[in-house]
Amino acid sequence: MQTPPLEIQIKTLPSNPGVYQYFDKEEKILYVGKAKNLKKRVASYFNKNHENGKTRVLVKKIVSIKHIVVDTETDALLLENNLIKKYQPRYNVMLKDDKTYPFICLKKERFPRIFLTRRVIKDGSEYFGPYTSVRTVRALLDLIKELYQLRTCNFFLSEKNIENEKYKKCLEYHIGNCKAPCEDMQTEEDYNEDIKKIRQIIKGDFKDALQTFRDLMHFYADKMEFEQAQKIKDKIDSLANYQVKSTIVNPSINNVDVFSIISDESYGYVNFFKIMNGSIVQSHTSEIKKKLDETDKELLELAIVEIRQRFHSQSKEIYVPFKVDLGDELKVTIPKLGDKKRIVELSLRNAKYYRQEQFKQIKIVDPDRHSNRIMAQMQKDLRLSSEPRHIECFDNSNIQGTHPVAACVVFRNGKPSKKEYRNFNIKTVEGPDDFASMEEVVYRRYKRLLEENEPLPQLIVVDGGKGQLSSALKSLDELGLRNKIAIIGIAKRLEEIYYPNDPIPLYLDKKSESLKIIQQLRNEAHRFGITHHRNKRSKAAIQTELEQIDGVGQQTIITLLQHFRSTKRVIEASKKELIEIIGESRATKVYNFYHIK
Repeated sequence: MQTPPLEIQIKTLPSNPGVYQYFDKEEKILYVGKAKNLKKRVASYFNKNHENGKTRVLVKKIVSIKHIVVDTETDALLLENNLIKKYQPRYNVMLKDDKTYPFICLKKERFPRIFLTRRVIKDGSEYFGPYTSVRTVRALLDLIKELYQLRTCNFFLSEKNIENEKYKKCLEYHIGNCKAPCEDMQTEEDYNEDIKKIRQIIKGDFKDALQTFRDLMHFYADKMEFEQAQKIKDKIDSLANYQVKSTIVNPSINNVDVFSIISDESYGYVNFFKIMNGSIVQSHTSEIKKKLDETDKELLELAIVEIRQRFHSQSKEIYVPFKVDLGDELKVTIPKLGDKKRIVELSLRNAKYYRQEQFKQIKIVDPDRHSNRIMAQMQKDLRLSSEPRHIECFDNSNIQGTHPVAACVVFRNGKPSKKEYRNFNIKTVEGPDDFASMEEVVYRRYKRLLEENEPLPQLIVVDGGKGQLSSALKSLDELGLRNKIAIIGIAKRLEEIYYPNDPIPLYLDKKSESLKIIQQLRNEAHRFGITHHRNKRSKAAIQTELEQIDGVGQQTIITLLQHFRSTKRVIEASKKELIEIIGESRATKVYNFYHIK
């Protein structure tokens, strides 16, 4: 049967919740999505212009649409997640399903062993995790070993084998790490009581274990067995210390999942906490690559479903920073104050730290990706029509109105391109006039680039506020470059960013990378301009001093400086050396000026 036109396929879609799948002309799956209302959601792809280029490409490739209707939005979320994993469509966000996370296994057997494993075997054993850090698992197992004497052997401790004395006590018994249930020196009931408390500790509930040890400590103390009491006290201290490290919220917050997200132009970072009895028992942050300019809400919804599946979460309540649609089976709380609010803020802080660490690593390992991300972020922050891969910044320098100069520095992909820096001596302006000087250098710079057919920058940054920006704009107008190059001014006092014809400045976050690059541009331009200004003043001072010598003209001064490179060397030169360069008459005048007073 021939595939009907897309208009017909969309009109016949139901208005129920479900999952939709887009296919190309080769019947290859392009995208999987979920919807409360299939018809409305799918139609939205085709009845508007998409700003995101990838979305436009996706829509052009769609030839056929398939859908699956489900009962609830929760079912749609789960089905979408499973289909994405199965088919891995090109235009879907992919969350890595890492199978190598460690678990704590409580083995199903008489006198259960407890150990770290990366393999989950469906044999009735209990598995706690997955944990995102092996170090965390080992620290927890070390604590348990310190508190309780559990067997580590893999003997089959059946009643019959123990009765027949098949096994003998090992070294673990003699050093106090095991009570030797293999020789019936510990009852199964006593052993299982320890296992019950261990299970609670792993889940983050320390209350019963602490109380048991306190009672035992007092029992030994009352019997004057202070050595045993001290051993129990050491265990209480270890347990309390571990609890302090993990407890960060109110103990009444129990069996809750916490999620938060932070994102930039290309990636989202979702942090997850599992809270049990007021303790964080699990923490994980996922990096998600955006495919179609997804919103934070869309990314978070996808990540919540995926992460809860991966970590086998059975929590009925989640805390999030903003509203998400996850169906009616899960209670969604957006805390406004108190401990609940603080735990969401802590989650968000962890997402930010993870993002910063990723940036540092990427900067070293993959500088191209780092610069791509920075450029995309600058485009968004500065409201530009294209990424500012080539930026030029101008700064004027004059001290007490003397020797006015200007500097132009060039950044490519967010980094200085020093070989392209240029200095300008102000030619047409009399006195200290920053506005007129800015107008002159901007005109000269881009007139020359146009004449030499050189590429123009995507962004011009002017050091100064509205006045300097207006002056630079006059030159762009005269050259016919208005609206062909983006231009902004940055004022020093509050780091306000001004745009043409907009009286209200933009204030970027003080920690934003976009502002840091603009500040770096401004500082480089200032440094470069000041250096040129100092050199010019020094040269002028030298020339002024040499010009004071009667009978020595401009050409003689140039000849001397070209040969000796500095006034100091001219002063230190012998009369004979001077004669060889400028002749006896003028050499005598120069030598006598410095040496005969």
